[in-house]
Amino acid sequence: MAIGTCETLRNKLLFHKESRFLSQSSMSDPGTGEQLLRTAHQLIVENDDIANTLELPRLASRLDVIREICRHLAPYQAGERPIVGATVIAKDLTIDSLAIMDMVMELEDSFDVSIPMNVVAEIHTVDQLADTILDLRAKR
Repeated sequence: MAIGTCETLRNKLLFHKESRFLSQSSMSDPGTGEQLLRTAHQLIVENDDIANTLELPRLASRLDVIREICRHLAPYQAGERPIVGATVIAKDLTIDSLAIMDMVMELEDSFDVSIPMNVVAEIHTVDQLADTILDLRAKR
């Protein structure tokens, strides 16, 4: 397709209905009555020859980050104690320092952040790790 023949393009937005943002939407959550706004999470640009899909980056919520951290830490859970925000990673779990560094690198990849080593040394709890990831994502 040559530049200038854009008349053949059709744009589509796919929506995620559960996003809670502005109250200007006509949709509301049946359980809470909270107003919902549809937010685009996928853009499809089509022409006669191709269809490309661009994933729009979705901001990770604190809950998303904590769930991902807990997923990585689950194999190291000690006994029946649940992994919560106040869990001290190196003390309350059966994880060694090498596994912690592997987990941090995987979380960096998952959330597209880079946690400096001096900051990693100051992180002790699940909450602190989640806060660090969210702070670094906000600065991007």
